[in-house]
Amino acid sequence: MIDPSPTNLSLFGATVFVFVVLGIVSAVQAVMTTRTSQGAVAWAITLITWPFFAVPAYWIFGRNKFQGYVDLRRDRTSDAIENLDDVRRNLEPYAVDLGSRFGDARALEQLARMRFTRNNDTRLLVNGQATFDAIFAEIDAATTYILVQFFIIHNDSLGRQLKDRLIAQAKRGLSVYLLYDDIGSRGIPKAFVNELTAAGVHVTGMRTTRGWRNRFQINFRNHRKIVVVDGRIAFVGGHNVGDEYIGKHPRLSPWRDTHLSISGPAVLATQLAFVEDWYWATETMPAVSWEPQPSNDHDRMVFVLPSGPADDYETCGLFFTHAINSADDRIWIATPYFVPDEGVITALQLAAFRGVDVRVLIPGIPDKPWIKLAAMSYVNQVIQAGVKVYEYGDGFLHQKVVLVDGYASAIGTANFDNRSFRLNFEITVLTIDDEFTDEVEQMLSNDFANSREITRDVLAVRRWWSVAISQIARLFAPIL
Repeated sequence: MIDPSPTNLSLFGATVFVFVVLGIVSAVQAVMTTRTSQGAVAWAITLITWPFFAVPAYWIFGRNKFQGYVDLRRDRTSDAIENLDDVRRNLEPYAVDLGSRFGDARALEQLARMRFTRNNDTRLLVNGQATFDAIFAEIDAATTYILVQFFIIHNDSLGRQLKDRLIAQAKRGLSVYLLYDDIGSRGIPKAFVNELTAAGVHVTGMRTTRGWRNRFQINFRNHRKIVVVDGRIAFVGGHNVGDEYIGKHPRLSPWRDTHLSISGPAVLATQLAFVEDWYWATETMPAVSWEPQPSNDHDRMVFVLPSGPADDYETCGLFFTHAINSADDRIWIATPYFVPDEGVITALQLAAFRGVDVRVLIPGIPDKPWIKLAAMSYVNQVIQAGVKVYEYGDGFLHQKVVLVDGYASAIGTANFDNRSFRLNFEITVLTIDDEFTDEVEQMLSNDFANSREITRDVLAVRRWWSVAISQIARLFAPIL
């Protein structure tokens, strides 16, 4: 109960006034910046009528633009600009024009400000053991520098293996850099970081709350998983660093995930994504090489697409929409979180209407039940148009893979949800190559064989309360 003394009443009145003003100011910003008219109206009404609750929620969850990242790169360091120019110039001899293949690939090049390149090799890495065996082997073989970036790093058996290898290479005199997300890796002990630092490893969190405009915005995450060794080979995919990713989770194992390695000129585009993130976090530039090292094994066309909330456009969502629209025969999608926006849903429906084999593979065993509940409302929506949706039945499915027709495949860190489309820093690697696509097709065919289709009949027997909960969960899709 509020003490009715004049002093307390005056303080209460001042607090109410401040929140009302903040609510009005925030409502104006929401109207000016929120992506959809429905979202703008919802925020504006809530901020004005319930400012005590809505103002904190808006400044934590309401904004979808990460402030300062691009400004820092463009305005405060000529080195970053020179690096970008150097990469473009050095990659130009390896640039390839796809023409009308994969839709019009020039649209993607405009998004990334980077070209498709040839003389690359890509290697498919299925599940955690194969992935970390390959990553650790390259770290052990490094001669100059190592760049490591993960969303999650645990202080468990796998995390300590990574730590020990990085320490060993730093003590040999190599330049070693480790970047992690502060929220994803919030459980990492200070002693873990101190041990790395003491050995000479450069370590930092992404620091997404850095800058006064981001101070209260904990909703942005750096979800990228990147390893680059000597500018010669890079790794990108779904795995984080934790024992669960190598099949040691008591409930979710066997963990189903996919990574890939890249060698060739496209490594530099992957490296650039790491360098820009590192510069944001530290305002220092890693000592790296920008000389392309073409592959001697294959001549695959590869395109690297970093995306994130600092982009001018919604790069990630536009990429997936473009991929779906580019499919003539089939589009197969494997994702752990199927909470897409209306643009992606429309693209999936239109693809199914024009006779494309559209399949979506989601987990049967969810790690986050609330997201699975929300996903089921979208599943019901797309299967009405002829999209086939499957639940993976052998452990938790965490891979992020897209297969287009018989020549293109994309593997990366991005999920089919609002968080990846608008709130997370992500990276996706698109490979244009028939042989590699055949490997991805075989992998996904095995996954579908271990899955069951969610048909209309399956959805029709759901209890009313299950349908209601799914629809309620869908309301929270923008922040899941």
